[in-house]
Amino acid sequence: MLRTFLLLSFLLLGRLVLGQQAVAYGSNPAAGKYATVRGMKLYYETYGTGAPLLLLHGNGGNSQDFTKTIPYFAKKYRVIALDSRAHGKSVDAGDSLSFELLADDCAALLTHLRLDSVYVLGWSDGGITALLLAQRHPGKVKRLAATGANLWPDSTALMPELWQQMRRGYQEGRRQAFTDPKRRNDWKVFLLDWRHPHIPLPTLAGIKAPAFIIAGDRDVIRPEHTVAIYQSLSRAWLWLVPNSGHATLHEHADEFNRKVDEFFRTKSIPAPAR
Repeated sequence: MLRTFLLLSFLLLGRLVLGQQAVAYGSNPAAGKYATVRGMKLYYETYGTGAPLLLLHGNGGNSQDFTKTIPYFAKKYRVIALDSRAHGKSVDAGDSLSFELLADDCAALLTHLRLDSVYVLGWSDGGITALLLAQRHPGKVKRLAATGANLWPDSTALMPELWQQMRRGYQEGRRQAFTDPKRRNDWKVFLLDWRHPHIPLPTLAGIKAPAFIIAGDRDVIRPEHTVAIYQSLSRAWLWLVPNSGHATLHEHADEFNRKVDEFFRTKSIPAPAR
């Protein structure tokens, strides 16, 4: 959910794949566009054809984080990889962020693209946004997969080591006056995870779209929190990925892609086991 967990994926760019230069996901002029919605310009890239699939990255990241995801799904879906506001190429002049704001941005983008219902895959903060998109704009989400998501910001949802790290970061940052625009934006993005989200478990029952709830068995999200999210949904799958940290979609990319695709294509999704 934090930038430190996303930076590893940036190393994937610039490598040679099968003798050809890797696609510069997140900075690909051939696939990238801007949509002016809700008073700002959202950057997104589109790959492939088929049923639309919206990809939502984590805190401090951008669409580049889906380097191992896009090639698989672009063979079957119309993949839309979004840079959330204040991330990547989507500039935001506001002074604060919330996940409700990000979810409403997604709904506005889908309306701009004339898409009524899409599949959604969100990682970390993107998983939180996916849940709120399905909750606030139910007609926009056909099915969603969320990996490494949490519903509130404290040590009952996050592993204690991460929460203490965030606490130290907040104590250090709150004493500073950020004059540099980039550092000011980074602080705003950090505060998104420090202050948000606040999603009561019982409200998840109102999500009608089937959901696939995923986390690593060594994730920064407490496993019992992930299970509670799964059990609170009306129709859902659960996968606690063995031998995985927060970056499930990178650490187990092939299996991750296949399982998410299977979930999107399976006809019947049962109620969670409780």
